[in-house]
Amino acid sequence: MRQSALGQMVVGNMLATAAVRFAQREAWHCVPTGRRYSFAQANARCNRLANGLLALGLCPGECVAFLSTNRAEVAEIYFALAKAGLVGLPLNYRLAPVEMLALMQEVGAVALLCERRFADLAAQVRVRVVFGEGATPAGTHDYEALLDAASASEPTVQVNEDDPYYFNLTSGTTGLPKCYLISHYNAATFANMFQALHMVREDVVMTVFPMYGRVGFAWVACGVMYGCRNVLTNFDAGQALDLIGRERVTITNLVPTMGAMLLARPELDGAQLGSLRALVFAGSLLASPVRDGVMARICPRLYEYYGMQETSTLVVSTPEDRVRRPDSVGQPILFAEVRVVDEAGRDVPVGQTGAVIGRSPGTVTGYYKNPDKTTETFRGGWLHTGDLGRLDDEGYLFINGRLKDVIVTGGQNVHAGEVEEAILRFDGVADCAVIGLPDPLWGESVSAVVVPAPGHSVDPDALLAWCRRSLAGFKTPKRVLLQADPLPRTATGKVQKFLLVARYSTPSAKS
Repeated sequence: MRQSALGQMVVGNMLATAAVRFAQREAWHCVPTGRRYSFAQANARCNRLANGLLALGLCPGECVAFLSTNRAEVAEIYFALAKAGLVGLPLNYRLAPVEMLALMQEVGAVALLCERRFADLAAQVRVRVVFGEGATPAGTHDYEALLDAASASEPTVQVNEDDPYYFNLTSGTTGLPKCYLISHYNAATFANMFQALHMVREDVVMTVFPMYGRVGFAWVACGVMYGCRNVLTNFDAGQALDLIGRERVTITNLVPTMGAMLLARPELDGAQLGSLRALVFAGSLLASPVRDGVMARICPRLYEYYGMQETSTLVVSTPEDRVRRPDSVGQPILFAEVRVVDEAGRDVPVGQTGAVIGRSPGTVTGYYKNPDKTTETFRGGWLHTGDLGRLDDEGYLFINGRLKDVIVTGGQNVHAGEVEEAILRFDGVADCAVIGLPDPLWGESVSAVVVPAPGHSVDPDALLAWCRRSLAGFKTPKRVLLQADPLPRTATGKVQKFLLVARYSTPSAKS
């Protein structure tokens, strides 16, 4: 561990410290490869990767993109970049290639670390390192060979807690996700979100949240902080049930859609789930039928987290909170603050609905190269969530709706404006509105209400194929609802989407 970095909240020190405190304890079990690493082995591999990347000519402060499903290499990349002073860009593998390339160009990524199957994504970058199954493509470096040739010593790069650590992404309204920078301090202060779980080194965590997102990496890092074994895998409902029993998992993290998928598995009743002591849900609000089913059939102790990617967790509802305030998302976690304000930014009285704003040590400073969006969302150090809510006299937060036109589907945020922009470019479309309709599996399904232009017809299948050319799969509408009459609008021209939701939420609504 570098003497100069002691006392600073830098991410690389977390693993270096764990390698001393928990040296021979198992750190990561990579389910896709079957490999297991102790904390000492994990730290040595991360050091080798960091030193190997620097030996390839990458310099501290340069941006390195990485693209993979959940596996141990992703955890290694996060910590190696931290130790080398490089800035990461984790890419969502569900995005369209054109979206990924645009993001890499926007932030100036000079290297790509990825599974071999993604190696052709960015042939023009200076450095490409590949891992996983298959042959090593020409012009790329093999990940394991790079580690074998590098030193396992701690890199000598000076890293400070206010240095940029990695970019993260949130959906925008211009056709591309918005980037924001997370500092080492932002990333290293995540421990407050796990305090309510009372974690100990004997816990076994199963990480199924996608590790390209901030929450996924936080679950990897929490195991490092507490000395827990972490089972790294991609979510598959049947496999998850098997892993919980086989690995004696005590805590795992899910979005509500995953909970619904677990409940639908025929092998659930015979699954060995006795080791579970906590289930954590985040990403969107948990519907009562899913909550009740999970508590009755999987684990009675549920924790629900509320927050934004730009702030990390703000509020948690514990099992005890659910008894006291069953309809609340909980109380602010340690070091987080939540307020409910009016349009002028003044606190509203207790019990009155207003705009929810929050801040925490994890709150970032704004959006990358987007001052207008930064000014709109970050005001005086507070992030404006876009949600409507109220606080009671004990600080419990209740969410009443959303100010922003965002659809939450399977834990992913989809901005309706981005989808509408794509649909309006399709020949024969006169008008459209994208709405979220209730869905028992996804929470909300992205649905497009389309008004054809006079004298034109719109083929729903052709329209969906058009959308897939420029939008990620989770952003592409699941339903196209054609209507001949104009969209309902206010006197100022705004579409009254609540009327469309009411109209098309009935079982008789046709797509």
